Amino acid sequence: MADYIEALQKLSEQFGRLQGVGRKSAMRMAFSVLELDTEEVAEFADALIEAKRRIHECPVCANLTDRDVCSVCSDLSRDRSVICVVEDVKALMSIEKVREFRGVYHVLHGAISPVNGITPDKIKFRELIERAGTGEVNEVIIATNPTPDGEVTAMYISKYLKPLGIKVTRLAYGVPVGSDLEYADEVTLGRAIEGRRDV
Repeated sequence: MADYIEALQKLSEQFGRLQGVGRKSAMRMAFSVLELDTEEVAEFADALIEAKRRIHECPVCANLTDRDVCSVCSDLSRDRSVICVVEDVKALMSIEKVREFRGVYHVLHGAISPVNGITPDKIKFRELIERAGTGEVNEVIIATNPTPDGEVTAMYISKYLKPLGIKVTRLAYGVPVGSDLEYADEVTLGRAIEGRRDV
């Protein structure tokens, strides 16, 4: 029946344009909007427009911000000699939740993917090399995803940074805390062995 209500169908299609939202989820979201009163819908629409208007990339690290410079780059207590490179802002937020890393970030906004036609010029690679080449950076931690594209990106970055005399490290990947070794796949176990450290 919802297919015959044109306005509802259009609203569902708009939600369906969002990344990771399937047809059924989009329709549920559309119905949820209909359950709001007119004032709440107006607030929802205003929040969307305001977010789109005010949020932009930080000119230093490409993190998202609604200020001139993001909160990480403007924090004078952060160690600017260490840059953690991530594929997207969601990864940055995950690392920040741990509250262990006190350096700064560089957001690539993607990963190199020859199969999908994503070349280094389509991500924030050049900007990273420029930042690292200032002489202030001692270490770059590559925290791209442990996927084929993430690995290609990590190797490409390393290839360009090592000649600059910068220490290049990669996040260790391995067995999650609280899990049994018998349930870990070969790749995860292999990474755990490679990333072993002294105790």
